[in-house]
Amino acid sequence: MRRAYAESLSTPSAPEAHSSTAAARTAVADRRTTSGRRFGARRAVRFLGTSLIVLGIGAVAWTILVWQWQDPFTALYTMYQQHKLAGRYHKIANAYHPLLAERSKHAPAARRAGPSLAEERALIRRDAVRYHKTLRSGRPVGRIKVSRLGLSIVLVTGTDHDSLTKGPGWDTRTYLPGEGKLIYIAGHRTTYLAPFAHIDSMRAGDLVRIEVPYGTFVYRVRNHVIVPSDDVARLRSVNRPAGVPPGEVVALQACHPRFFATHRYIVYAVLARVVPKGGKPYIVR
Repeated sequence: MRRAYAESLSTPSAPEAHSSTAAARTAVADRRTTSGRRFGARRAVRFLGTSLIVLGIGAVAWTILVWQWQDPFTALYTMYQQHKLAGRYHKIANAYHPLLAERSKHAPAARRAGPSLAEERALIRRDAVRYHKTLRSGRPVGRIKVSRLGLSIVLVTGTDHDSLTKGPGWDTRTYLPGEGKLIYIAGHRTTYLAPFAHIDSMRAGDLVRIEVPYGTFVYRVRNHVIVPSDDVARLRSVNRPAGVPPGEVVALQACHPRFFATHRYIVYAVLARVVPKGGKPYIVR
């Protein structure tokens, strides 16, 4: 009797045993859930950290790429536009009839020796003025070549945003080769083929060649200046730095420093030689 009573005290009843088992299972499930949540949180943190590292490396690589070379995506667009402009300019140049060539063609046999230098320059100036009137924003002007920059590219009419996405742009407020005054050309440094990416590498004596339908004009670099971006006075032909003589000069301009637009880096080159179509080449002193 006493033994049965003792066993009844030490052995839980069936409902109590079931309740204990359920509680144990619930505790285990809770621990598993908590552990799963912690594992998921750690996994999310690791994924986020890895993603940020990859993005950081990508950003650094992109910066180096653009700094050393140029933005490849905008470059593709400009290459396509340059291809179209080259075709258009080829047609323009072939259809153009320089005054010197026409004069030589129709001159009497006695005067076939050619015009004097003064007459030649006057006809070139008339050609420049005549060609100037035909140009419209976004259309090709000619071709510019700068050996120091490894540049040979079609020059575009205009310095507005759309024009400069096609290539370096000639400012229509200035003059053309042969007019005897300032020719102002702007270009990008990091995007759209970055024609003037390394403009700060140019040195005195470097040559700049501009080809237009009535001739080729060769300029020799004299010096450079760095001015605030709002210094529009540089567009006036008479406003040139010390060391740049009066007469025809080309100014190549790009934003400075790279990736910023607070200043302008402007290289000045003076006219050194002219090779007119239909005339005799001459040196400018």
